[in-house]
Amino acid sequence: MKLHYKGAYDLNPDSLPHGAHKPNAKRFKEAETTKQLSIIANTGCILLIVMLAIPAWIRCRAYLDFWQPMIGCLVSQLLLFPHELLHAICFKEDVYLYTNWKQGMLFVVGPETMSKSRFIVMSLLPNIAFGFIPYALGMIFPNCVFLAALGVFCIGMGFGDYYNVFNAITQMPKGARTYLYKFNSYWYMPD
Repeated sequence: MKLHYKGAYDLNPDSLPHGAHKPNAKRFKEAETTKQLSIIANTGCILLIVMLAIPAWIRCRAYLDFWQPMIGCLVSQLLLFPHELLHAICFKEDVYLYTNWKQGMLFVVGPETMSKSRFIVMSLLPNIAFGFIPYALGMIFPNCVFLAALGVFCIGMGFGDYYNVFNAITQMPKGARTYLYKFNSYWYMPD
């Protein structure tokens, strides 16, 4: 994997690196623009944070203070780039990191194809490492409010990744491969 930091995304899908289309490739039924995706991802993020914060508050309220949740929230923001780096390490070739602060997103793209299972692992890896594991530990050890809060925010911030996983699971048949072309995902059956 070779990572290229590209800076701010200019909202032009033609500027994103991509390979040629594969024969008989089908575009995912998904958001067509970054604006649509940001609405889906940010709305889902807020809903997930609320849904996860309620049981975390119930479980950890005896140990709740001001600082632990605030530190968990702050650390989740500091993990934005490491989150994308965990996506990036799942690529074997060139991968490009972009920021899109206007629409509240960071993302990586790469022109290579991936199996359905590798795409799902790539999508979920940072959410497991920075979200689900800390959340589970915070729920097991309620005095670790920081971990529960970190998990709440990191799981919520991964909503765009869950959206991609849902699309892959529901749209890609067994044996299919996927790739990014401009801003959209496509799948095809290899020969």
